[in-house]
Amino acid sequence: MNDQPDREPALSLPGRPARVSRRSWFLGVSAVAVLAVLVAAREVLLPFILALIIAYVFTPGVLSIERRGVPRWVAIVGIYAVTLGTLYGFGALAAPRIAVEGRALVREVPKLLKHLQEEVIPEWEEKLKGLSQTAEEAGPKAPVPSAASVKPPSTAPEEHQPAITLSPNADGFDVEVGSGFEVSPTEGGGWKVEASEARKKGGMQRAVHYVQRNYVELVRGGVALVSNVARGIFLFFMTLMLAAYMMLTHEAILRFFRGLVRAPARPDFDRLLVRIDRGLSGVVRGQLLICLVNGVLSAIGFALIGLKYWPVMALVAAVGSLIPIFGSILSSVPAVAIGLTQSPATAFLVLGWILLIHQIEANFLNPKIIGDAAHLHPVLVVFVLLVGEHWFHAAGALLAVPCLSVAQSLFLHFREVADADEVTGFGAPPPPRL
Repeated sequence: MNDQPDREPALSLPGRPARVSRRSWFLGVSAVAVLAVLVAAREVLLPFILALIIAYVFTPGVLSIERRGVPRWVAIVGIYAVTLGTLYGFGALAAPRIAVEGRALVREVPKLLKHLQEEVIPEWEEKLKGLSQTAEEAGPKAPVPSAASVKPPSTAPEEHQPAITLSPNADGFDVEVGSGFEVSPTEGGGWKVEASEARKKGGMQRAVHYVQRNYVELVRGGVALVSNVARGIFLFFMTLMLAAYMMLTHEAILRFFRGLVRAPARPDFDRLLVRIDRGLSGVVRGQLLICLVNGVLSAIGFALIGLKYWPVMALVAAVGSLIPIFGSILSSVPAVAIGLTQSPATAFLVLGWILLIHQIEANFLNPKIIGDAAHLHPVLVVFVLLVGEHWFHAAGALLAVPCLSVAQSLFLHFREVADADEVTGFGAPPPPRL
């Protein structure tokens, strides 16, 4: 028989239950209140979320510069200046070319789709049908006209009809002058056809009438445009200001959250922060670096292959890499489609180069840059991407994987704490961890 009395749990010691209960109630009610405020103010949270991401990305660089004796605010201003200067320089050099290529691509998209539909796809269908037939089944058949060879009848609108129509007759030609044109003799004895004054003024008159009828809507549209531009500039500088405040006071922010934890549990809280940082550093900082590498490699390969609009396609590949899995797949489709309109060889080269880039990312960049810190299962990544896009669209897809990393870090940490409590007994201090 054991003569030693059973040890009472720490939570039931005299004087402890009331204090612990009040603390738990206070923290629980505070957490619910904060969550309610965030849900109610979700429409204005975007600058704060962006500022948090910027501060998290730039804080290691700021601290590294500060350790060299530079004041922190100077380091923040310097990093901002270098980053914004780099973006401005890239924009000044590449933006004009990208803008020209983008406008040309927008104008040519209908032609590219028509070319794919009427020429490329029917040609490949015929080739596939020929390959599927055996020598015995392939007998002499009359050639079947493809969709590319069948030209639809002209349905040009009336304003695009020619000014003069010549029709042969027994004596020569019949001349028909379209409406809106005038025929007048020239000094050399010939004739000239030109648009009448009514036709010349018609476009300007229609524009004036449109402005007169819709000036209220035009004024509203102009005011809305100016308001949106001003709001965008304001949010941009507010985001930079909030990120700077977070970097200046990040120790105080950590101390605040650390103070919410009981003193015996603070070492576990510190380990939780290390775990979260290790996972996010790969997901956020690593993914941004991979996007840069992907954009540079795509630009080099597309330019060497001779892909049309390669600057735009390289930018699409870089931005698409921000969203794992789906972003890379979706950004590859337009590049391969444009290559297919040039030639099948170009499309295969573009597809091969994209696959080579993804192999480099999977086998070299991801292990070195992101590493094994995140340990995110691909099935979970796909699930949170679909959930984030469904509920919050593009912003949800961008933030889904970082949120998954934080949630997984919290789950693993509290699972370890629960396992330690089960081994050591409820309320007993956990064993020291290396």
